[in-house]
Amino acid sequence: MNQHNFFEGRSIVIATKHKKQLAIAPLLEKELGVNCIVPENLDTDALGTFCGEIERELSPIDAAKKKCMLAMELTGTDLAVASEGSFGAHPLLYFLPADDELLVFIDKKNGLEIAVREVSTKTNYNAKEVNSEEDLLAFVQSALFPSHGLIIKDKKEGYKEVAKGIVDIKELLETFKRFMECYGSVYVETDMRAHMNPSRMQVIEDTTKKLIKIIKTTCPSCQTPGFGIKEATPGLPCENCKAPTKSTLYHVYACQKCNHTHEAYFPNGKQEEDPTYCDRCNP
Repeated sequence: MNQHNFFEGRSIVIATKHKKQLAIAPLLEKELGVNCIVPENLDTDALGTFCGEIERELSPIDAAKKKCMLAMELTGTDLAVASEGSFGAHPLLYFLPADDELLVFIDKKNGLEIAVREVSTKTNYNAKEVNSEEDLLAFVQSALFPSHGLIIKDKKEGYKEVAKGIVDIKELLETFKRFMECYGSVYVETDMRAHMNPSRMQVIEDTTKKLIKIIKTTCPSCQTPGFGIKEATPGLPCENCKAPTKSTLYHVYACQKCNHTHEAYFPNGKQEEDPTYCDRCNP
């Protein structure tokens, strides 16, 4: 049985409030043969907002799973996909901002749950306190405005008022002036909601492609889709002293149905690690 027998002709609900279907639906429909639908009354903001009006209490993966479950309940479907984005410093390149995008695919009918993650520096994520129009316009240049929306608050935390989805220079300047007159300070940040952020929408599309690749990887034993990496095992030997390093020696692939596993050695295309990354040679 191939993956098309699992998904061909089925309806999948995309759990979104902010038009993520624009990035996800065309790829899923083309590659899996599914019919994508979007729930009308799904309030994903209830699970947390980027502005902080509602704090996200769940982990990113649990939030994405919750979105899937809520969307399936609303639509009566048994197949769902949802994304959850986090923004901040890149986990390795600390000096660069990153979009950490997670995509979860749940098939209740076949008992499958697949999650993929994409960490990208292709983001305009930024925020700053501004005290003059000159400061604001300088921020605007780096924020890719007006193709990307902006948010204005009277201050970073504990704010009294927020204006979201600003994509017009006249509205931006008027809002800035009003906030300065009312509060004496302005905090501007990039609007990271997908429908206001083409850069994020592109990362979601890239993550969807990664998801599809995993779905199309079937178990060699039972042909169930989603034969993916369960864990990464360190121990790649140092090319100098041959001691095991923290770098990945092999990936363990596992099937969710029959528990078949496969060890794929040297997944990064090298059989030894540079001594720079060896704790013995470079303590």
